[in-house]
Amino acid sequence: MKPFTYSFSKLPLQMFLLQMYRMCSLHAGLSVEAQTWSFRVLTVQLTVILLLLTEARPGQSQGPGPAQTVTALVGEDVVLPCHLEPAADAVSSTVEWGRLDLEPRFVHVWHEGQNLLVNQNPVYTGRTSVSPEKLRTGDLSLQLSAVTHSDNGRYRCLFPSQRKTTTVQLVVGSVSSPVITKISRNSRGAVELDCESKGWYPEPELLWLDSEGNLLSAGPMETLRGPDDLYTVSSRLTVEKRHGNSFTCRVQKTHINQTRLTHIQLSAELFADASCSSASVGLIVVSLLGLVCAAAFVVWKRRQNQNRETKLQHQSAKTEQLLAENKENREQVINALMEQENQLQNLNHQLKHEMTEMEKICGNIEEKVQSVGKETDSDRVKRYLELKGIMLETKHQLKLRKAKHQQLVYETETLVTKTQTVIQGIKVGKKETKNNKEETSEDVKETEEPC
Repeated sequence: MKPFTYSFSKLPLQMFLLQMYRMCSLHAGLSVEAQTWSFRVLTVQLTVILLLLTEARPGQSQGPGPAQTVTALVGEDVVLPCHLEPAADAVSSTVEWGRLDLEPRFVHVWHEGQNLLVNQNPVYTGRTSVSPEKLRTGDLSLQLSAVTHSDNGRYRCLFPSQRKTTTVQLVVGSVSSPVITKISRNSRGAVELDCESKGWYPEPELLWLDSEGNLLSAGPMETLRGPDDLYTVSSRLTVEKRHGNSFTCRVQKTHINQTRLTHIQLSAELFADASCSSASVGLIVVSLLGLVCAAAFVVWKRRQNQNRETKLQHQSAKTEQLLAENKENREQVINALMEQENQLQNLNHQLKHEMTEMEKICGNIEEKVQSVGKETDSDRVKRYLELKGIMLETKHQLKLRKAKHQQLVYETETLVTKTQTVIQGIKVGKKETKNNKEETSEDVKETEEPC
């Protein structure tokens, strides 16, 4: 906002007097109430013009001087001081309280015995007042109630009749008590304390103190500003036995003269554990290494056992398969031997039948030969021819019997070969079963060995 720079040369006095003359000429035809109201409006206009003129000519007023700082917490009532020196009655005068960084800038205006709040900034509506009794003694102080963070700023107390200006800096703060949020141990076994405090304004500082009030070296303070412009601060302290057992976390803001703190008392056993922890770290590490090695050995042994169990299961399955095959082979052998038995019985029966037939043929031939010897010569010739026919037939029968005999021999040899094959298969199966049984026994012994 640009400052108001009008001077008397830019606001001709003739125009001002002309306006007053016109208004006075109009009063002649108005009632008393209308004239009173018109006079009040004119008074307000004159007051505003005078304030603007005073603002526009700072060179002719007293300098504001150094600003006085007033602090308060959110929600409190505060008094912004301003006094006339020497003291004078200001009840019938004009007093302006304002903030030049606002628009409108008027915080509170007192004019000739009454409040003039026409152009008051709405932020301050209902929260400002001046005391008429104190105005009589030259105390122009402003009473501001229920302050908030938005009230932070630079306030100007203006007394136009003496061209006196006083500046007051208002700082509205927020505070909260710190809290020990965590007690823990770091990787080296040392005790660590975490402290945090929320809802501060302006930004505070956090300090750690020992039981004697000495500052302790802690980690860097972490600061977080929230969307409500309030600050949260936190810090971590690594404590040692030489610091004692009592510690204080203090949060302060000297600008608003506010301090909050919290105490914590640690037990001696906690430090005893911390002192022993460094000595036990090596033992813990060695123990952990031993546990890791033991776990690795157990895992390795378990895998070996799993492999053995898998192998044993495979061998058992193979054994069962061989037993099943042997059983099947035995059944086949039994069937084959029964079949061979039947075939051999048939061959035996055939051989017996052939022998009986051969005996009959030989008996017939012998009878015929004997009958030939008893007959006459003429009959002998006849019988010779018959005998020759018998011999030829017998020779033919012998050839047939020989062929059948060779067939029987071939079938017998075939049966013998089959029997030998079956016997050899039984021997091989028996050997495989024996080997598999030995391997299974060894695997069972290895599995039963202790881990």
